[in-house]
Amino acid sequence: MHSWSAPDIPAPSSAPSFRPQLPLRLYDTAAGALTDTVSSGTGTLYVCGITPYDATHIGHAATYLTFDLVNRYWRASGISVRYVQNVTDVDDPLLERAERDGVGWQELADQQIELFRGDMTALRVLPPEHYIGVVEEMAEVAAAVQALVDVGAAYRVDDTDYPDVYFDVSASGRFGYESGYDTDTMLALSAERGGDPGRTGKKDPLDPLLWRMARPGEPSWPSSLGQGRAGWHIECAAIAGKYLGPSIDVQGGGSDLIFPHHECSAAHAEVLAGTQRFARSYVHTGMLSYDGEKMSKSLGNLVFVSKLVAGGTDPGAIRLALLADHYRTDRAWTDELLATAEDRLQRWRLAAARPAAGAVEPVLAELTTALSDDLDTPRALAALDRWAADESLSGAGMADAVDALLGVAL
Repeated sequence: MHSWSAPDIPAPSSAPSFRPQLPLRLYDTAAGALTDTVSSGTGTLYVCGITPYDATHIGHAATYLTFDLVNRYWRASGISVRYVQNVTDVDDPLLERAERDGVGWQELADQQIELFRGDMTALRVLPPEHYIGVVEEMAEVAAAVQALVDVGAAYRVDDTDYPDVYFDVSASGRFGYESGYDTDTMLALSAERGGDPGRTGKKDPLDPLLWRMARPGEPSWPSSLGQGRAGWHIECAAIAGKYLGPSIDVQGGGSDLIFPHHECSAAHAEVLAGTQRFARSYVHTGMLSYDGEKMSKSLGNLVFVSKLVAGGTDPGAIRLALLADHYRTDRAWTDELLATAEDRLQRWRLAAARPAAGAVEPVLAELTTALSDDLDTPRALAALDRWAADESLSGAGMADAVDALLGVAL
């Protein structure tokens, strides 16, 4: 599956240089603390992609912009980046939406994936090296499930009609370390987020589905396990393992993926590869709300990137609005937030064009230092606001820095 066109990224080679001097530190959910990411060589990044039945809302955009900053900071630091993103292009919510709308599930997925590509292009998000649909990797995912069965980490439920395959969470030896949640919390979140803790025949209510045997009217694929399709969590474990190897530097996604998705995919990957830890850092973004409630498809209170852009909103202003608060905070999307971002963008563009000669190296140092500290974008934006307000400071070179590090074209 192809991704989208890459924007040009200025290199920190001209004076004044914006090459970061500090390694990027990110908050690791599993450790509950800031941890160093890769500081030289190659950084590996896996970000969980969309389920393409209603893309791309502002909540999606906030997540992908966060990891775009990781990508950009590493690249500005001279680090090569291997970035993989999946697309869950067959799943129950997609099938349900397609049936509701009277369209084929593949047609719906194709439409929404293309919309997502257009939104990412407009927002100047750097594309992944590999953009992988689950459907195109179903054989690889099935082989991963079979491998888990072979090592005794998976089993079939005793169900004559649908002997689905489940992962035995006890096989990991440390299930729960990524989220740090207690059993009651995990059970509640499993039921809320696509799990089936009440399924009869499971060894543990938290055991996640690996392979769903074919049901009438549902898409399915052949495998050694029988005709069926993959469960959600094993898809990311198999795709990440194939394209990035047994362990990675950063696994990213929204905070709603902490459990069960990232917990389970990490457990799958670790058992498959025999590693102690799938990701060096599990990094999660906060949730966005609108009109006082969490933004979600089920509530129907979504703000779509494509509609904002079609209505004349500058994508750079959308980026700045989403970067105004720290990525880990739950926050609200408002018209006022966007208006403030539009004003900020205009002020920065005027400042970038001025001929003043005052040195901007201190501003650039503050910008990169703020970003190195868990992507502290409020601090970074404040530094640039002070630069824009100081008419003695040069505009030369600042557009390249803002473009390269924040993805905003001045």
